[in-house]
Amino acid sequence: MPLTVKVEVPPRDREVLASWVRSPSIRAGLAQRARIVLLAGDGIGTNEIVRRTGVSKPTVILWKKRYAAEGVGGLEDRPKPGKPRTTDDVAIVLATLEPPPERLGVTHWSSRLLAAELGLSNVKVADVWREWKLQPWRAESFKFSTDPQLEAKVRDVTGLYLNPPDKSVVLCVDEKPQTQALERKAPVLPLRPGSRKSAATTTSGTAPPACSPRWRPPPAR
Repeated sequence: MPLTVKVEVPPRDREVLASWVRSPSIRAGLAQRARIVLLAGDGIGTNEIVRRTGVSKPTVILWKKRYAAEGVGGLEDRPKPGKPRTTDDVAIVLATLEPPPERLGVTHWSSRLLAAELGLSNVKVADVWREWKLQPWRAESFKFSTDPQLEAKVRDVTGLYLNPPDKSVVLCVDEKPQTQALERKAPVLPLRPGSRKSAATTTSGTAPPACSPRWRPPPAR
């Protein structure tokens, strides 16, 4: 095939390639290849494409040839030659979910620490974490209820939402675990220098203190 390749992009391919260029989630390399092909389809010369995209001339020629021969599918990455990987990603995931041994003196795994423990590259461990969306440094906790009737209550509440009876009303009440005995009746006001103030409360038998004149700063001299 000659170095000068004429690229013709049909409307359907143009829509696909244009969506690749606009997409914020697609890989930058794939978006760049799509832009090269679109510019070539518009009749832009190779040197001008090099100037607009910032890639080398052989790269532009490569993707023009690839698209001309294979279409849109030719812009995808091809499998790399060589021995296929033999690392078990599931083993890395399972090891990540287990806490580190006490001899390491840490609370969670890092990619380098786990890689050293498994005899792998930390880049490989980081890739698996990214693929499986694992973040060992972030943890969430929850509490189990000790209510012996929890299962029956959950079934009753869930049933009200899944199959409510006719003319039924569901009321949700938020229970406060520690209700304050004292509660302010008015917003906190600014204090005068050197004075002490007690907040008026709703506790029975307690009279609110007398109000003092509002303190104002002295006029500027």
